[in-house]
Amino acid sequence: MTPARKIDISTPAVGRHQALRHLLSPRQLRDSARLQPLPSLHIALVAAMQAALAVLLALVVARLSPWPQLVGPLGLGALAALFGRFAAPGRRMRIVGICAAMLCAAVFLPSLASWAGLPAQGMVWVLALVAGAATLAVSHWRLGGPGAVIVVFAAGASLAPVHSGQQLLERTLGTLAGGLLAALVCWATDGLRHQAMQRVQLPAQPQRPWPAELAAAGRMVLGAGLAAWVAQAAGWQHPAWAAIGATAVMQGSHLHITMNRALQRMVGTMLGALVAGLILSLEPSFWWIAACIVALQFITEVSIGYNYALGQITVTPMALLMTHLASSPLAPLAMPLERVLDTVLGAALGIVFALALSSLEDRAHLHRLHHGEGPQP
Repeated sequence: MTPARKIDISTPAVGRHQALRHLLSPRQLRDSARLQPLPSLHIALVAAMQAALAVLLALVVARLSPWPQLVGPLGLGALAALFGRFAAPGRRMRIVGICAAMLCAAVFLPSLASWAGLPAQGMVWVLALVAGAATLAVSHWRLGGPGAVIVVFAAGASLAPVHSGQQLLERTLGTLAGGLLAALVCWATDGLRHQAMQRVQLPAQPQRPWPAELAAAGRMVLGAGLAAWVAQAAGWQHPAWAAIGATAVMQGSHLHITMNRALQRMVGTMLGALVAGLILSLEPSFWWIAACIVALQFITEVSIGYNYALGQITVTPMALLMTHLASSPLAPLAMPLERVLDTVLGAALGIVFALALSSLEDRAHLHRLHHGEGPQP
């Protein structure tokens, strides 16, 4: 009986209503607006350069090749350069390679399902399964930020109908080519961060128990699937954006981080949608759009470390511009509005799911933070 009493003392019985009050408190709002110091500005600048260069090469190669329609898949594969910025040199390349393969799979599976004739309702749950599998892979292999949300973004961009095996092959190989470009850029420039890496000390990422990883993946499948299903039922043309919003919010490791991400994502997306609307209203050419995407990618990778909302202000127009290049059926100025609606829906449902499926320890951790001293981590 003694061990049971110790667990009860260290883990107070915090109900969901009490946890919700903590999440809606002024302190939580202040913490979501707080700027965090970067572990290393030098590494952030190198990582931003690598990601921007990989995307630039992907866009230029696709545009000048005999297959300009592959600009989207190559751009998606290039996003593998976003991963592993704080990993040791050898591990960095392994992480980029794993993430490139995950991005290829995220493009291949929805495309294959579409070619097989799966209805729109089924495609939503393919997307949700990709979100769950990516969550499990990122956690189990400790791939780090930006996490599963990038893989879900790639899968969501691949929900457009596939009418032939050739189109399926082109999408998959295009994404693979973009991943190879990302690996090449990181391999050629990674020496620029080695000296700074020796001065950075980050806490080790603990290996979560396998049941906990499976539970988190299951929650992600339900949250992302429901968000996309509601958006689809509402008649919105990009239900994947709601799934992306839910994934971004739910991949937070604790409830207070989940709430911070929800608030930051909603505010940042609203401002970023305005930026995208202004750019698209000018009817820019391909090369101007490409230049904006590369610049926004660079700014995102530096600013997002200070506050997630700052990153959303630039990553939102970047995503919308990439969608525009992929010949979205939406009118250019309709996309920003739907992006905002989808993001708010996904973030809200992500919070609801995270709280509803939270464990007693999750809520107790939140309670201790709100009754302790100092800012929330």
